[in-house]
Amino acid sequence: MPRACVLAEFTDRPCIMSSKVLIVATMPWPSAARLAGAFAGIGWTADALAPAGASVHRSRFARTVRRHSAFAPLAALARAIAECAPDLVVPCDDRAVRQLIALHDACTDHGDDAVAALIARSLGKPEHYGALMSRAQLMAAAAAAGIAVPATRSIASLDDLDTALAAVGLPAVLKADGSWAGDGVAVVHTREEAYDAFRRMARPLPPLRALLRSFKRRDAHHVVEALAAPAPVLSVQQFVSGALATTSFAAWQGEVAAAIHLDVAVSCGRTGPASVVRCVDDPVMAEAARTLARMAGLSGFHGLDFIRDGAGKVHLLEINPRATQTAALALGEGKDLVAGLAARAAAAAVPARRAIGDAGYIALFPQEWARDPASPHLANAYHDVPWDDPAVLRQCLDGPGNKALADWRAKQRRAASPLRHSQCLTAG
Repeated sequence: MPRACVLAEFTDRPCIMSSKVLIVATMPWPSAARLAGAFAGIGWTADALAPAGASVHRSRFARTVRRHSAFAPLAALARAIAECAPDLVVPCDDRAVRQLIALHDACTDHGDDAVAALIARSLGKPEHYGALMSRAQLMAAAAAAGIAVPATRSIASLDDLDTALAAVGLPAVLKADGSWAGDGVAVVHTREEAYDAFRRMARPLPPLRALLRSFKRRDAHHVVEALAAPAPVLSVQQFVSGALATTSFAAWQGEVAAAIHLDVAVSCGRTGPASVVRCVDDPVMAEAARTLARMAGLSGFHGLDFIRDGAGKVHLLEINPRATQTAALALGEGKDLVAGLAARAAAAAVPARRAIGDAGYIALFPQEWARDPASPHLANAYHDVPWDDPAVLRQCLDGPGNKALADWRAKQRRAASPLRHSQCLTAG
C-alpha cells in the first residue's frame, strides 16, 4: 500500500489499512504490554517504544520494542515511526502525549507532513490538546458545554489562592497540570494547609530531589525535567464529597466509537489510581464523553475521571488524553475500545474479542495485588491478570514495589495453600 494512503488524514473514503500500531510509553507501566496483547487479539501488529525495564519489552505480543530515550525523546519517537511505519500511534501516559504533540509541531514547522498527519490522525486535533491538558481550561470548556464540573480557578500566587478559595470554599483540592496517578494533588481543609500546599507545589522540583526520584522510579525524565523545569501550573478545585468514577473511551474524528463506564470501588490511597472498579451504565458519563470528543475532535483512547456525589450525580474532574489501563479490556459490543477504534480507523470490520464475561467488579492488575495481596476482590471479582503473557505477569509480580506481594506469595507457598491460577505465576 502506498505510504501516502496510510498517513493521509482521514476522509469519508475508506482507506484499507495495513493494521499496525505503535504504542508509546515513557513510564514502565504495564498498560503498554496489555495494549499490545489487545491489538494482537484483533489481528493487528503491535510495535512499542518504551523505557528500559518496561514490561512491554517482555511481551510476546509486541513484534518489536525500541528503547525510549529521556534525553532525546523526539528523535527516538521519530525514528520509531520511520522504522515501524505504523497506521496509528497510541500514547500510554501524559508525557508521551506531550512528546507526540511536540513532534507534530516540529514536523509541521519543517514540512514533514507525513509524520504530522499520522499524529493528527491518531490523536485528533493537536491544537486542542493544550486546553485538554490544562485542568482549569478543560473545566471551563466542559462547563460551557453543559457538563457538571466543580468550580475551578487557576492560581499563580498566594493572592490568587486567596481569591480562588473565596470562590470555591474549603475544603478544596490543589492540582498541578501534567501530573498523574495521584501525584500533584493535595486536599486541603484550612487556609494554612492551602498555603503550605501551594508553596510546596509551586516550586520546581530541586535537582537533588529530582535525581533521587529518578533513581527511585527508574525514570531519567525527572532529571531532564529538573534541568529545565518550568514553573508548575496550579489550580484550585472545589471539593466534592463522594465516590470516584471513570470512563474510558475510544474516539475517531470527534465521535465515540466505544466506551466503558466504571465506579471505583477501591483505590490506591486517597488520590491514587483505582484498583477495583465496577461496570455501570451511566448516560451522563456517556454524554460527557460524546461532548468532549466532539468538542475537541478527538481520536484515539481517552479517560475521564468523575466524582459521584451523595445524590448520585457525577461531576467531571479531569481528562486523561491517552490510553488508561482499562482501555485494553474487552467487555462486549460497544465496550471493546481496541476493536472499536480499529474498526473506525480501518473503515473495515474487525474480529470481536471474547468478552471477559459477567464483568461486575473488576480487580485491576497489579494494583489490587500490590495494595492488598489478601484482598477478597482477588477471589470474588474478575481479576484482570495477563495470564496469556507470562513474562509480563512475572515481571509485574516480581517488580519493584511488590515486596508485600512477594512476601505473601512466599508465605502461601510455605503453607502449601492453593492459589487460583498459581501455575501461571511462575510461568515464563
